[in-house]
Amino acid sequence: MIQRIKNIFRSSNQTVDCIVLKNATIPYVDDNFFYVTNLEQGLFEGSCAVIHSNGTLDILVSELEAESARKSTARLIIYKTKDEYSTALKQLLSSFSTIGVNASGLSYFEFNKLTGILPNAKFVDVSDGFFKARLTKDEQEIQRIKKACEIADETMAAIPDIVTDGMSEDELAAEINYSLQSLGAEKPAFDTISSFGKNSAEPHYGHGNVNLENGSFVLCDFGACYKKYNSDITRTFVFGKATEKHKEMYETVLQAQQIAFQAIKPGVKAGDVHQAVQSYIDSTKFKGKFIHSTGHGLGLAVHDGIGFSPDNGMELKENMVLTVEPGVYVPGFGGVRIEDDILVKKDGLELLTKSPRDFRELG
Repeated sequence: MIQRIKNIFRSSNQTVDCIVLKNATIPYVDDNFFYVTNLEQGLFEGSCAVIHSNGTLDILVSELEAESARKSTARLIIYKTKDEYSTALKQLLSSFSTIGVNASGLSYFEFNKLTGILPNAKFVDVSDGFFKARLTKDEQEIQRIKKACEIADETMAAIPDIVTDGMSEDELAAEINYSLQSLGAEKPAFDTISSFGKNSAEPHYGHGNVNLENGSFVLCDFGACYKKYNSDITRTFVFGKATEKHKEMYETVLQAQQIAFQAIKPGVKAGDVHQAVQSYIDSTKFKGKFIHSTGHGLGLAVHDGIGFSPDNGMELKENMVLTVEPGVYVPGFGGVRIEDDILVKKDGLELLTKSPRDFRELG
């Protein structure tokens, strides 16, 4: 983890004596805490990590998290009470005058606690350092994401045998989540989407008590979380006999995804990939029906850093991991999205999710 920590300091535009990552309670637990500690288990609410430019690390945790924390190579300080916590944190930081914080992962309430403990310190936002350092993945991160993708692929392969006439969206989501964890995921990467029919026209619909009928789209969007790292995959099927409109929508999205694949390589601007996809879809009868970005970064967070948004001028670099997920959405009828996870390579990309992308009727 020494190299990750050095990269954070090197990537930030600010010069600081040290950096403190202060967790509150869920959802205010900073992903970067796990990035620097490499801890795979534990919640670590109320914990702190203090990182130093030479790559060393101190972590301050409650007795509740002590056994999990011992799996880290960091210097460990355990507290029992709030007063012990404040005293220990003050001792860790009192010799530093300029302290970095990840403002994007720190609530205003928790920031005020820090300033109360250390009223004479100058706190500086170094969130840019974390953002830039995490854009490219090291080999351990890549291997964990690949495993998360394998689990998602195995789950996707089981869906045609799971889907039955009359089942509800809720039932399908439950089956997907069970499969993910039975195959080795610690949890689903996010709230699984299993939408039928017209509900598939809502990109972030989720799932409900709607029952499956013949002639409906079945859109499944889910991921596995493996050792804190995530995958994210989407496939769209038709239950029963597909219409020409179903097929046209699917073929349009499939071709759009292929256009993105061909455009992705180091040095290309992320926004240019999106523009290529958007331009193609808008040249078809489905103009204006692609209503989100072409993809997002992927890692410790499901939406992790750089994405294929139209205004993103950042250049792609080797070892970035992103999703590629064009879609076409027709309100009242349904939507098609095809999503895969990719690793940017020296000469293009490597597909990390490998589920078939050909059009498929189920039932």
